[in-house]
Amino acid sequence: MTETTQGPRERPLSPHLMGWRPHATMVGSILHRITGSALYGGALILAGWALSLAAGPDAYQAFMELLGSPLGKLVMFGLTLSLFYHLAKGVQHLFWDSGKGFQLAIANMATIACFAFAVAATLAVWAIAWMTGAL
Repeated sequence: MTETTQGPRERPLSPHLMGWRPHATMVGSILHRITGSALYGGALILAGWALSLAAGPDAYQAFMELLGSPLGKLVMFGLTLSLFYHLAKGVQHLFWDSGKGFQLAIANMATIACFAFAVAATLAVWAIAWMTGAL
């Protein structure tokens, strides 16, 4: 006859994030979620800009001074980086939706390309803004 224990069954434990060695696609997935959330904040900033524009010249001037401050520029730089990374990762997801690029080497290379594109595009946009006097 088989022996059974009367206590509660031991259930398998869920793997914890710290139990995994970080790799490119894992970090890329986490950053994709973070940048998506950051873009919600950017949408609120855009709505604030539109509201200040509608409120008149004094409100608009105050809002633009806030965005032109060092903290405002840092936030805008981060949003630019988030936008380009989220865009690149979205394109990678389009390839994945078509069933392509799931091989580990290709997925890792594409994720690293997303990082590189985001940094290069952000630096290019901010360099152009600086050269044209927009900063």
